[in-house]
Amino acid sequence: MDNSQITQVKARKIFDSRGKEAIEIDVIASHVLGRSSSPSGASTGRWEVRSYPNGGVKEAIRFVEDVVSPKIVGIELDVKQIDLVLHEIDKSTDFSRLGGNTAYAISLATAIAGANSRGVPLFSYLSESNQSEVPYPLGNVIGGGMHARGGKTDIQEFLVLPTKSETFVSAAEANMGVHRKVANLLEKKGVDVSGRGDEGAWVVPLETEQALEILSEACSRVSDETGVKLRIGLDMAASTIWDEQEKVYIYQRDKRKIHEDGQIDFVIELANKFHLGYIEDPVHEESFEAFSEITAKTSNTLICGDDLFTTNVERIKRGIAEKAGNAVIIKPNQIGTLTDATQTAKISKQANYISVVSHRSGESCGSEISHLAVALTAPIIKLGILGGERMAKINELIRIEEILGEEAKMAKIGI
Repeated sequence: MDNSQITQVKARKIFDSRGKEAIEIDVIASHVLGRSSSPSGASTGRWEVRSYPNGGVKEAIRFVEDVVSPKIVGIELDVKQIDLVLHEIDKSTDFSRLGGNTAYAISLATAIAGANSRGVPLFSYLSESNQSEVPYPLGNVIGGGMHARGGKTDIQEFLVLPTKSETFVSAAEANMGVHRKVANLLEKKGVDVSGRGDEGAWVVPLETEQALEILSEACSRVSDETGVKLRIGLDMAASTIWDEQEKVYIYQRDKRKIHEDGQIDFVIELANKFHLGYIEDPVHEESFEAFSEITAKTSNTLICGDDLFTTNVERIKRGIAEKAGNAVIIKPNQIGTLTDATQTAKISKQANYISVVSHRSGESCGSEISHLAVALTAPIIKLGILGGERMAKINELIRIEEILGEEAKMAKIGI
């Protein structure tokens, strides 16, 4: 806790990387400013808190000005205390009155003000350990699903993950190298590129295995050139291709419909054939049992829950009990506050689940998740490869690595 009281809270409308409305919060205390905004996702889980109240950003701003500000002005700069007050003000289980995006922006702005009041980096202010680990960057190279338009893949994200690198800088450079190499291979193979998606990934009209073959070749070449060990990953966002009525996964580009058992077999087949290091949301968000089966039948692969867990303590506890997955996405605005997100990360770590602090498809140019990943000692940060709002986070981790100096070491992923 800091010996300075909050004197003012401001809320305003800004725009995210997709040009959609977002909320920005200023928390002012004793002549220091904490400013933060919240991202938003296109592919969202059923169990996420409400992004905004009825009335959207406009209503959220009114609620901050009329209700929240009078309640927290005068309180000491203490993130846990502010987060508790936000829950007390909202009174719902899903932040339906305030909005999870609003709650997160207030929570984060408070933490930034606290760090500024102490004159320390945000990661240092938030950290509860003495470890100085830097996460590996997980980046989207080929994108489809809900993050793209035009001719595209069925699967939402084809990813690249460095698993062995001397520095974060070299890991990030390798990811960028794969992005460029894929573009070259697509051109050589005469594949028409539809453009780039929300997160800067190439959008191409390829079937799943065609895209994986190109990405595999690119990773192999870049790994040989740089010495950085690279693995392929997928974010299947399976809830977005799951038809609840027919009880099938619909792959339009691949021209196939498959039931749950078939989806499990398909995922395991891809994992084995392409030596996948990471698979996110391979089945829909209610299928803990199928998650467990995939986890049991794959080895040396991270099976990660996003829509399954939604940064929710109770959901991750269930996953741990049922051995569903071995990794968890941490997106603070899914749950509303830094305190809630931190608790989920702690419980996950205790169960040996790998935490993956993640961006969202509609991002701000803020770099706070870079600090959060270091503070939580998360082994992986999912932040894209190209685009100003993605590069802001990559460049901030380069600065953090520099601040840590000789103490900096790359995290251990375990695959």
